[in-house]
Amino acid sequence: MIPADFYRGRRLRNSLALREMVRENQVTANDLIMPYFVVETEDESFKKEISSMPGQYQLSLKQLRKTVGEAVADGLKACILFGIPAEKDEMASGAYDDAGIVQKAIRMLKDKWPDLIVIADTCLCEYTSHGHCGIVKNEYVQNDPTLNLLAKAAVAQARAGANMVAPSDMMDGRVAAIREALDEEGFINTPIMSYAVKYASAFYGPFREAAESAPKFGDRKTYQMDPPNGREAMREAAADLEEGADILMVKPGLPYLDVIRQVRDNFDTPVAAYQVSGEYSMIKAAAQNGWIDEMGVVMESLVAFKRAGADLILTYFTEDVLKVLK
Repeated sequence: MIPADFYRGRRLRNSLALREMVRENQVTANDLIMPYFVVETEDESFKKEISSMPGQYQLSLKQLRKTVGEAVADGLKACILFGIPAEKDEMASGAYDDAGIVQKAIRMLKDKWPDLIVIADTCLCEYTSHGHCGIVKNEYVQNDPTLNLLAKAAVAQARAGANMVAPSDMMDGRVAAIREALDEEGFINTPIMSYAVKYASAFYGPFREAAESAPKFGDRKTYQMDPPNGREAMREAAADLEEGADILMVKPGLPYLDVIRQVRDNFDTPVAAYQVSGEYSMIKAAAQNGWIDEMGVVMESLVAFKRAGADLILTYFTEDVLKVLK
């Protein structure tokens, strides 16, 4: 005999309309941030597919404008820019040059789409000849001497019109240095989205090709976080928040859903998750082999970020998802 009072969860799953009505989490265009790689080149037609990230490209300024325009038509609200300069040096001078590639891209995009949220990745690795995120001495990345360059880069990005800066270097104290520099230059309303919890992850491989930022020696394990650590993530997030961060980011995404949840539970501030290049490439590869339903997996993964507590999601699938949502 079936008891009359057992739980009948299927009642609310009988139709799509019912499922949507009681859905706890959903992904919208407002949640998504699209990363773009912009290259300093005189070839306006330059558009090079990234071999390890099918469907993603290195773009000239002209091609960036065209690509972003198509995405804006589909509902793009925000993007983040990574720059690839024509020349690199030990001091990452292109990162804080007012004529640097990202600064040019910011001005171009804001002039064309004033309401588009343009975020600048604030780091040095794409601009240094050695590929590390700071000044190097005796093959060791120097923390405090790097802070001034990061602050200069953030100010240059804000001066170009960036709506937000996003320090991704993982130097200790960089949020405080950037906040102080921005305020001194009059950019008190420019928010900081800190890569607060950024792990030394094996999932970044394809990005190194995309941004041409692989270290020429060693690795980044002395400044990015050790993957087994969760409690340390709370210390990093607390430090960045105290120094002036407005949004806390966890990177990578899916392998660290537990950390996203911890950040959400411990801090009453917007939380971002970065679905990184390796996550993107694995889904793409499996889909190309016919092993998975690509967009089904993409949407399920994005909902997982929302369920874990993320407010914002940086993902290379943004343009595809916008078409679905549209």
